Amino acid sequence: MSPRAAWRLESLGFSEVYDYVAGEADWLAMALPSEGREAGQLRAGRVAKRDVPTCGLSEFLGEVRQRVQGTGEDACIVVNAERVVLGRVRGPAWDGPDDAIVDDVMEAGPTTVRPNEPLAALTERMQKHGSRSVLVTTSDGRLVGVLEWELGQDA
Repeated sequence: MSPRAAWRLESLGFSEVYDYVAGEADWLAMALPSEGREAGQLRAGRVAKRDVPTCGLSEFLGEVRQRVQGTGEDACIVVNAERVVLGRVRGPAWDGPDDAIVDDVMEAGPTTVRPNEPLAALTERMQKHGSRSVLVTTSDGRLVGVLEWELGQDA
């Protein structure tokens, strides 16, 4: 919406008006609320598990492993102080020595999707590639959560 339109809406009494310069697609990709015909459509950000283990680049693998074991999860998402996704620790990386640094054992640049990704198309793609999970991030790379999907499950 243009700044002029935003000001006009405010003059008409609307109290929550946003001049979001990046556009509607980016608004949705930032996991911000939406309205309209497709607002009720299931999307990645809506069903992503948000309470997932995270760790930093400079942490010791042994400490992270111990912390994650108590959660029932099999991965730890590596983020910076702003929760921007930098990597993921999972699978064989867990077999490293306790004094290994996360930065040295993590999977760098894991695949991510945006929160506005329609669930049906995403899960179809996941099944095609044999993926059980995918990271959901905003357009600026901040962690929203992890979408876990059982292969063969319907969207």
